[in-house]
Amino acid sequence: MTDEPKLTHIDASGAAHMVDVGDKAVTTRTAIAEGAVKMKPETLALILSGQAKKGDVLGVARIAGIMAAKKTHELIPLCHPLLLTKVTVDLEPDDSLPGVRVRALARVAGQTGVEMEALTAVSVACLTVYDMAKAVDRGMEIGPVRLVEKSGGKSGHWIAE
Repeated sequence: MTDEPKLTHIDASGAAHMVDVGDKAVTTRTAIAEGAVKMKPETLALILSGQAKKGDVLGVARIAGIMAAKKTHELIPLCHPLLLTKVTVDLEPDDSLPGVRVRALARVAGQTGVEMEALTAVSVACLTVYDMAKAVDRGMEIGPVRLVEKSGGKSGHWIAE
C-alpha cells in the first residue's frame, strides 16, 4: 500500500465518478479564491466612471459571480450540489495592474468543500467584467485565478504560499 496522492474522481479502472461523501462529517467549510482582469487604464477609468455602455460593470460582475457559485454543480460535471450558506464576491479597482482584482468567499456546512464554488465565482465575475467592457478593450487579460485559502473538513486549514 502506498500513501502517494491520488485523484479522487477516478476509480480503479480509470473511469471518472462522483466521490461518495456520505460518510464524511458535516463541518463548516470555507474557501477563498482570487483573480484579476488586466485592461487599459482608460478602460478602468470608464468602468469606474459608471459610463460603460452596458451599465454597472462591477455590480453586475458581483451578482454574476454569486450566481455562478450557486450553479457550480451544473457547470463542473462531478461537483456535488451544495446548500451554500454564504457567498461574497468583491471587486477592487487596481491602478497598478491596471484593472480589477476579484476575490470570492464561499461557505457551506456540509460534507464536501467549496473550493470549486469560490473558483467558479471568481472566474465568472472576471468573464463578466470582460463581457461588459470588451467593446472598448478586446485585449483585456484574465488571470491568474487561484485558490488562496480553504478551511474545514478532514484536510483542515490550508493557505497558499
